[in-house]
Amino acid sequence: MRYFELFDLPVDYHVDLNKLNQGYLELQRAVHPDRFAGKSEREKLLAVQKTAEINDALAVLKHPVKRAEYMLSEKGVDIRAEQQTLQDPMFLMQQMELREALEELPDAADPDGAIAEFETQIKALDTEFSASLAEQLQSDDMSILEAAADNIRKLKFVYKLRDELARIEDELFD
Repeated sequence: MRYFELFDLPVDYHVDLNKLNQGYLELQRAVHPDRFAGKSEREKLLAVQKTAEINDALAVLKHPVKRAEYMLSEKGVDIRAEQQTLQDPMFLMQQMELREALEELPDAADPDGAIAEFETQIKALDTEFSASLAEQLQSDDMSILEAAADNIRKLKFVYKLRDELARIEDELFD
């Protein structure tokens, strides 16, 4: 099953989340297991499987990193289960600096201001890598797809920082 086709969406890194959610609701109404309560066991099982596939497709297309990995895998470059690390020393140095800044946030004189500044940095990185990915994932050139794989790896770092920032905010303000 091709996820974009399932939801009748164009194959593009930028997804219309409203249309995705609308398509999801329509599909769920059509195949929800409750609609098959009086049917055979095989039909019930197929409905459950189809519902699970739809849920998986939604989860992938909704999340930018998972969506990019999926799009890349559809072009023959599957990095979803890899353990490869980045070979970009400047990016890795930047990540170390961001991690240090993240660890210092709770002790900042103005935690709100420090958090806002950190969020701005994270959003800028997200925007940068997402813009590159949107272009790269349209290509069929293997060298460009390998560059897309590196941008996905970088975006994963950004999302980890974002998650860690949310955890720190919860601890500080709850």
